[in-house]
Amino acid sequence: MDDKDAELTTDDTVDAAPAEIAAEQQLGLSDEFIREIVLLLEEDAASGIREKCTALSAPDAAELLTKVGPLRHRLVDILEDDLAPESFSYLSYEILNDLFSNMSGPHIAAIVGELESDDAIHLIDELDETRRSEIMRHLSRKVRAVVEEGLNFPEESAGRLMQREFVAIPQFWTVGKTSDYLRAASESLPDKFYDIFIVDPMHKYIGSVTLSDVLCTQRNLKMESIVDENRVKVPVTMDQEQVAQIFRRKDLLSAPVVDDVGRLIGVITVDDIVDVIDAEAEEDLLSMGGVTDSDIYSSTFATARSRSTWLLVNLVTAFIAVSVISLFEASIEKIVALAVLMPIVASMGGNAGTQTLTVAVRALATKELSAANAWRVIGKETLVGILNGVFFALLLGAVVWWWFSSPLLGAVIATALVINLLVAGFFGAFVPITLTRLNIDPAPAAGIFLTMMTDVIGFFAFLGLATVFLL
Repeated sequence: MDDKDAELTTDDTVDAAPAEIAAEQQLGLSDEFIREIVLLLEEDAASGIREKCTALSAPDAAELLTKVGPLRHRLVDILEDDLAPESFSYLSYEILNDLFSNMSGPHIAAIVGELESDDAIHLIDELDETRRSEIMRHLSRKVRAVVEEGLNFPEESAGRLMQREFVAIPQFWTVGKTSDYLRAASESLPDKFYDIFIVDPMHKYIGSVTLSDVLCTQRNLKMESIVDENRVKVPVTMDQEQVAQIFRRKDLLSAPVVDDVGRLIGVITVDDIVDVIDAEAEEDLLSMGGVTDSDIYSSTFATARSRSTWLLVNLVTAFIAVSVISLFEASIEKIVALAVLMPIVASMGGNAGTQTLTVAVRALATKELSAANAWRVIGKETLVGILNGVFFALLLGAVVWWWFSSPLLGAVIATALVINLLVAGFFGAFVPITLTRLNIDPAPAAGIFLTMMTDVIGFFAFLGLATVFLL
């Protein structure tokens, strides 16, 4: 490699480092920065904190408030003038109520009044009832009316998700008049919007026109000539998961929200849908473990109490499995190897079932799995269980034969493993589908029932076969 090549390589390496650092900074605050802010808070260095935190974005400010712990109250006092109101909309329920507990009603009302309507409703909804009533009294009549209207809609509905700031014009306007209106009214328009909604004199939704279509169309043409009348519209009472499904299937950036008679009352944008998708995925993941997103911020006692419910259910199902084992107590006493080997059958069945269960719950959440293809999916997962069961049965049977010098014992455990993996595949898909049909959330409940089935059937198959063929 000549000197020129070496120089280029060195320069490329030097240039790459700042780019990587910049990319990492976009993913959140560094631990070093947070530790530095904590140190400054402990030293009560207000000026240094303001200097370092002035340029923080709303998500970064929320992250900082979360991670500095009890010192967050002091941080809010210092950054009161520099802290964007949007920062509070990114905080969890526990952190938000902790901060607002030390704020006056008028102060909180001022924060809410600066937010977009959907964020204002979300913020008020996160508060406990007593605090909510107090703050509502300090809101302006306009903001209070918007918040009260939003809170009247069902939780996790499009009405709670939508924002009331949107651009709507009459159908008879021309493209030129629309463009002039957008420039003249720029200060009163939403900060960000992607579509212009067309309405009739009764304010009923007719269709949508994208901003790109407005820019690329001659000024003398009427807006109704370029309107997309097939654009999907969202009923105000639709569940937010269904709204997210529509956005995903239609690749939307925004969607109009209409009331019962078709009047345009709001808009849902893709940034809100990203939050919904993230929240729903997180909820399903945490539910499968029997925990909530508040566990990391709750007190030790509250966390232990919230987790105890499903642990109690699991204890009950464990006793069912133990009762099966007790039926074969005499067999275990005579053949000690059974006690050594039976956890393998239960463990393999549990893990195989969890794999199937995870796939099924995820498919149910994304609507990829429904009554239309339920039995096909159950059949496939059962077949997968049989195939894996045969493969691992041959492997485990050979190991047990060599270990205990008993080909019959190897055959018994191999047969039990095939049976249990078949059961794991079948019930791993069948249980969540059945719970969904019964309007029961499969995420927290399915795992416990599945574990019970694989443990009970696994122990019964292994110990039962051993009793019949070995004794």
